[in-house]
Amino acid sequence: MVLVSSDAKENGGPRSALVEMQLDALYQVSQVLSRSADLHEILSDVLHVLHEAADMQRGMVSLLDPTSGELMVGAAHTGHREQLEKVRYRPGEGVVGAILKEGDTLVIRRIADEPRFLDRLRLYVPELPFVGVPIHVGTEAPIGVLAAQPAVDDGLLPERARFLEMVANLLAQTVRRAWDLEKERQALTDERDRLRREVRSGYHLDNVVGHSREMRRVFEQVRQVAKWHTTVLIRGETGTGKELIANAIHYNSSRANGPFIKLNCAALPDNLLESELFGHEKGAFTGAVSQRKGRFEQADGGTIFLDEIGEISQAFQAKLLRVLQEGEFERVGGTRTLKVDVRVVAATNRHLEDEVEQGEFREDLYYRLNVMPIFLPALRQRIEDIPDLARFLVAKLAKNQGRPLDITDGAIRTLMRHDWPGNVRELENCLERAAIMSETGSIDLDAIQLTGLEDTLPTPRKGSPPAPETDLDDPELDERERVIAALEQAGWVQAKAARLLGMTPRQIAYRIQTLKIRVKQF
Repeated sequence: MVLVSSDAKENGGPRSALVEMQLDALYQVSQVLSRSADLHEILSDVLHVLHEAADMQRGMVSLLDPTSGELMVGAAHTGHREQLEKVRYRPGEGVVGAILKEGDTLVIRRIADEPRFLDRLRLYVPELPFVGVPIHVGTEAPIGVLAAQPAVDDGLLPERARFLEMVANLLAQTVRRAWDLEKERQALTDERDRLRREVRSGYHLDNVVGHSREMRRVFEQVRQVAKWHTTVLIRGETGTGKELIANAIHYNSSRANGPFIKLNCAALPDNLLESELFGHEKGAFTGAVSQRKGRFEQADGGTIFLDEIGEISQAFQAKLLRVLQEGEFERVGGTRTLKVDVRVVAATNRHLEDEVEQGEFREDLYYRLNVMPIFLPALRQRIEDIPDLARFLVAKLAKNQGRPLDITDGAIRTLMRHDWPGNVRELENCLERAAIMSETGSIDLDAIQLTGLEDTLPTPRKGSPPAPETDLDDPELDERERVIAALEQAGWVQAKAARLLGMTPRQIAYRIQTLKIRVKQF
């Protein structure tokens, strides 16, 4: 419905010329709306079209703020595209607020005669007409107001109002899509930030299990090196957690909000490794149907983790050296030099010093990588961490299997007597097998034995200090542990162990057989 503040006189003037001008303007508006641009730019360009092509000057778009319920000027145009002071209207306040509240088009022949006119924008000419229309999405309440001033009162204000309503209808869908996209973008941003916080907290050093002296030294090194952009070389046997430490370095550094890109160098041959790390141009080789960014480009501003760095060939070592020294490289099949800002963390289980001496690993690359070495101890070198590690891994298994799991002290003591050549990875696999074999959810000594785990600690030599004695009356010891402890205290002499336990030699021999205890021979 169109409300006119004073009677609109019929004018038999050039309506056809006005219609033709408005059709051309609508076409230009549709072109503006089809372009990919931000909402403010779209609104400004539409107002510019109204000014230049439709003779509707001093255009203004106000949009509803969903949070406050107020109208905020989204864009305004005076012919010079100058920035105007941000103004807000409450529903019902002024002419613009009244249009939003009532949801009707308003046409005023002379804006100065309108008592509700506030002129807060200092945009309009008081002697000229004013047309304001609500911006509706379907049957919902208005989400904004579109307003403009015709250059003259030519008696065609209702036609101009109808034209402005059509433009408002076109704008409504664009504004709604822009708001929906902004909601999705904000939701994705919030989810990204939540995941970053979750990952960062998961790789905080306080969450890395280990209280032994060796691991405390590693943690202190990680805390210190994380502050800087220094290249780090993580050394250690397979299964000691090198990737976990690489994650901790990245997520505790200033690059934590940047990408963390990983690559196992041993998994690819040289030709694929070069394409994987440096990327390739379209047509660089058979199958290169499009340009592809490599891992170094993906890691720009963050960290790249090169696992098993000792496995790369000498030919590729020279190519890798350049990007480590200069941060520069070319894509495979390309000629343009690319420069990246990437922190390099590498890892190896090989003795690179020996390989340098044998000429199998470039000395200059070794020194470029070995700026800050971090040595991870083998699990057998930090036996005191096994109880905490076992409980942590059991809790992880319980979450994965969706059932409660626990581990007995007797099972933990057995785990502490294994040599663990596979380190933490072997321990995790052993506990997973034990959890599968446990019907009750309690990983006890029997469940550990069913995994095939054996006591592989070396037998003490003659003259070596005796192992600390176990209290044979400890109520937490099960029968098998008590018999083993007595045998160890007796130097594996069964008669002596029988006396410690108050048994006869026949009884202890029977216990050894039924409990499947492997007798050590001296």
